[in-house]
Formats: sequence, structure tokens, C-alpha cells
Amino acid sequence: MPPVVPNGPRADREESRLALVRRARRMKRCLDEVYPDAKAELDFTNPLELLVAVVLSAQTTDVRVNLVTPALFAKYRTAADYAGADRAELEEYLRTTGFFRAKANSLMGLGAALVERYGGEVPKKLDDLVTLPGVGRKTANVVLGNAFDVPGITVDTHFGRLVRRWGWTEEEDPVKVEHAVGALIPRKEWTMLSHRVIFHGRRVCHARKPACGACPLRKDCPSFGTGPTEFEVAAKLVKGPEKDHILELAARG
Repeated sequence: MPPVVPNGPRADREESRLALVRRARRMKRCLDEVYPDAKAELDFTNPLELLVAVVLSAQTTDVRVNLVTPALFAKYRTAADYAGADRAELEEYLRTTGFFRAKANSLMGLGAALVERYGGEVPKKLDDLVTLPGVGRKTANVVLGNAFDVPGITVDTHFGRLVRRWGWTEEEDPVKVEHAVGALIPRKEWTMLSHRVIFHGRRVCHARKPACGACPLRKDCPSFGTGPTEFEVAAKLVKGPEKDHILELAARG
């Protein structure tokens, strides 16, 4: 059975596998044009800093993490620093990120594991990364893609929501989503695709009220109509520093 495109007013179409691949890649190319400068929105200068920042980003925003990490990174420069940290002092650095006690535990355990198993260095393999405290597959793919240029798909809340809304997959499990999307898009594109989908989820394709009428991807989106379709109304929902660029492309298309 060919997959049925879910959601929205266009959901009654059946789509062949080839048609799905072609549509997904058109949407990917559109995202490339909309967000040419997309990147990880966490600040870091080395793999350890990125790994720590991603661990801290759980249940909080990248903006909040970026407010905390300058002082944190100045104090704790190596994995051994985290392993030997004074717990109460480390917790104070993390307090505003939420769940700071659990995060302190994760960072101390992470530092110890890096020292004991990897000589204090962040490993470059997914299978090694996911064995570290506080590190799941999503975190590992962020680190691999952005610190080591190893392609990976980061399935966060935005990514999973959008690719399901777009009919790229119906899977809910993040690992299954990762594999399903990876089968549609060439491997070399995975890291940048992740950034651009996440950017789009934060700026245009909102969970409750997407800016459908001002979305440059609307021609290929089976869920068009989930949010307001009038350009002027939808334009007010678009967020972020790329807003003018997004609206220009949407108006042109």
C-alpha cells in the first residue's frame, strides 16, 4: 500500500514512494534557500562544550543555556574538571536551566566517564557517545554533526512534529523517524537538514498555529490549511531574524 499523506485538507491523496522522495527533496531544497545560514543555536568552541550544552538544553531553551555556559565553560574546561567538581558549586552554575541537580549529576558522571574510558576526549562514534551519562541518540547526533562533521539527523520535538506534518513519516519513535527521514534525504545533507527543519519549526511551522499562508513550503505541504492561509494573517505569525527573507520567498512562491 502506498503511504497516505496525513493531516490537513490535502490528506486524501495517496502518494507513491517515488513521489514522496521527490516531494521531500523539493522541500529540502526550499529549506536550503529559506535558511542558508542555519546552524546549532547553542554556543560552543569545542566538542566538550557542545556536549555539555546539549545535555543542559533538556527541558529548557537554547537561549537560556547560552546565558549560563560562558561562566560554566570558564570554570570547567576539561572532562576532569566536571568529574572532580564540587556538586553544590556546579549546581549553582546550572540552577537557572531547570532540573539542575539531575544535570549536575549528568555532567559529573559524563566527565568521569570521558576520563575513564576515552582519556578525557569526546568520542567520535555514536555507539560510544550514547553510553555516556545524559547522552541519548539525539544528543549524540548533534555532537557528531556539529563538532565532527559526521552527518546525523537530530530528532527533537520540532523535527518530529514537522516531518509527520509533512507526511514524510508517520512514525512517533525518534529512532524510527531518524531512519525514515534518512531514507528520503542523502546522508551528506542530514546535519543541515536537521538545523533547517528545527529553524522552520521555531519560526513558521508552529505547533498550534502554523503560518501556512506565509510558508515557502506550502505548495508541497499536505497539511496546508492547518493554520491561517491568508498571507497577511499568516505573516504576523512568522518569527525570527529571517522573517523578512521568509516572507519575501513566500510571497514570490
